[in-house]
Parts: sequence; C-alpha cells; structure tokens
Amino acid sequence: MGDIAGTTTDLDGTLEKHRVELTGYCYRMLGSAFEAEDAVQDTMVRAWRSFEKFEGRSSIRSWLYRIATNVCLDMLNAGNRRARPMDLTAAAPLAQAALSPRPDNTWLEPMPDARILPMPDDPAEAAVAKESVRLAFVAALQSLPPKQRAVLILREVLAWKASEVAELIDTSVASVNSALQRARATLAERPADGTAVSDPLDEEQQKLLDRYVAAFEGYDMAALTALLAEDAIMTMPPFDLWLRGTADITGFMTTVGSACANSRLFPVNVNGTPGFAHYKPDPDNGGFAPWAIQVIEISEGRITGFHCFLDTPRWFPLFGLPLHLDDQAQ
Repeated sequence: MGDIAGTTTDLDGTLEKHRVELTGYCYRMLGSAFEAEDAVQDTMVRAWRSFEKFEGRSSIRSWLYRIATNVCLDMLNAGNRRARPMDLTAAAPLAQAALSPRPDNTWLEPMPDARILPMPDDPAEAAVAKESVRLAFVAALQSLPPKQRAVLILREVLAWKASEVAELIDTSVASVNSALQRARATLAERPADGTAVSDPLDEEQQKLLDRYVAAFEGYDMAALTALLAEDAIMTMPPFDLWLRGTADITGFMTTVGSACANSRLFPVNVNGTPGFAHYKPDPDNGGFAPWAIQVIEISEGRITGFHCFLDTPRWFPLFGLPLHLDDQAQ
C-alpha cells in the first residue's frame, strides 16, 4: 500500500485507472454490456471497502482481477449463457421468417470499444485485444464453464502466467494448465471465425464499408448483394430469427424490413469491428429514429455478417448516441 497516499481521491484514482480493462474482462466473462459494468462497479465497491485488508503481496491490478473474477463467477452461478441467434436455432428460410423475441438475458450484447479496450502502446497487443472482443469469440467463450472461461481469458488474452492465474483463483498450476487445455479443445470444435479486419482499416476495407453505407442508405439491393458473401448472415436480437444468404437477406429487407428504406448510418466502433448506428425515418415525428446498432463482419473482401441489435433505448445511450435526428442529419 506504500504507493498510495490513503486519501479518498488517491484511492479512487488508483482504482479508476483499471476500469476499462476490468470492464473488458468482465464483458468477456459475462457476454453482457450492462452486467459487465455492474460487475466492475461491484468490484470497485468491494475493493474500496476491503482496501485496509489489502496486504500488498500482489499488485493492485492483480487484486482487482481476483475480486472481479469472484464477482463474475458469482453472477454466472445462475447458469445463464448468453448466445447469438445462430447458436440457438437453425437459419429460417425467408418464407418462414417470423419475428419471435426472447428475453434480454438470452442474448450476447454489443459493447463500445472505448468501454472495454485500453489503449496499449504495442500494436500487436491492441490487435489481440480487439480480436478477443469480437462477437464470435465472446460467443465461443460463453460455451465454456465459468472457471475455464476465466483461465482462458487470463492466459490467452491477457497473457498472465499459469502461476499468476493459479494464485488468483486459488488453485494449482497443474489445474490451470488442465483447464486451459480443456477450454482450447472446446473452442477448437467450434466453426472458425473468418472475420479479418485490420487495425486501422486498410483502404479496401474502408472502400467496402463506404459502398455498404451507400447501398444500405439507398436501399439498393443489387449493390448490397454485390458486397455480401454468398453465405452472409444477418441477425436481429432480441428476435431469434436469423437469415443466411443474399437472397433471403435482401428479400427480408424489401418486405418485412421495408420501413428501413432511406435510413441513415453513422460509424461506431463496436466489439473490435466496424459498426454503424442505424437510424430509420420517423413517420410520427419527422427526422430519424434510432433502430439498431449494426456490427459488421468482413472476410476476403466481402461482408460476411451484419448483426443488428434492436433494443435502441438501451444501446444508443450506451454508445453516447442521440435518440432522434432531424432531417438535416448527414
């Protein structure tokens, strides 16, 4: 404790320095933006209350991770595993498309990069961090038992030593290594995530996204088809419907989704990938109303997935976005 003066301001500042990385850790553990922020707040409160008992045998950072891990494991005792629509059901052909919502706690949630990704000096470290918050990877983590999940994140994502992880979760190095092997084996059985987005975006990726915005805002299905991979996926939580293939996706957009014509898209950084805040025309109030946070997946020069999170009263404030745009919005 010798490096902390003991004042309220000093302790607050010391704890606050770790908020973003702890939120990223809890988000990977829990798959929920709001549960992750709740877990970090609980961690901070517990740390504050027990700081006098902190003996300095580990760093403040390690101590906070220990508390955060225990908070997350407690929250995961309920057994709920968050998922994407394609983790729960088969793709629906367009002719059978039905918008059936499931409860909020079913779904893997999106998260703004700024809330979960610290700004490391090492570009390689930054790239690993971004890859580890992509929807497919966080969804894969949810398939692991909670302790295996913690071990894999700490060892593979955060690059902790096995001995450090063993101390943090009160187990042996052999148990940590065994848990890591089992976690890796489970993830190896899942389909590979082909998302390939450079950081920053390379010229071709940026051009692809620019063409996507033009096609979507113009509701030009021929142009959109040219940008999508043949087996592209579209999801729309909280609905469990998901669509595969350009014909079903564009067919849905021109029928059930036709109210999204003449929409506006604004870039956001979400889950380590490009994304957009989607506003659609507001016939009641004029201008544009929030409709979805889109998470875009790119591979081999095509868009392979766009995942539309529709619970706008929750998502748009999280991203610091307005809940209405006037007609002049560009």
